[in-house]
Amino acid sequence: MITKTDIEQLTAEEKIFLVEEIWDSLAAGEPDVRLTDTQKKLVEDRWAEFKRNPQRALTLDDFKKLAAEGR
Repeated sequence: MITKTDIEQLTAEEKIFLVEEIWDSLAAGEPDVRLTDTQKKLVEDRWAEFKRNPQRALTLDDFKKLAAEGR
């Protein structure tokens, strides 16, 4: 098993390579990620809110601007 200490000893380039390998291995397989009931409810509530008030949604550009401003 790879430990945190092992990872800390890698160069930045090696860490990026490791992350890419892990990401590729996840993408190649069937995801085993399940939402909790609370998370499902939150997604459903947000989708319903969007459908009621689509004009309140942000464009990607608006979101990036607010994020850059720290809001």
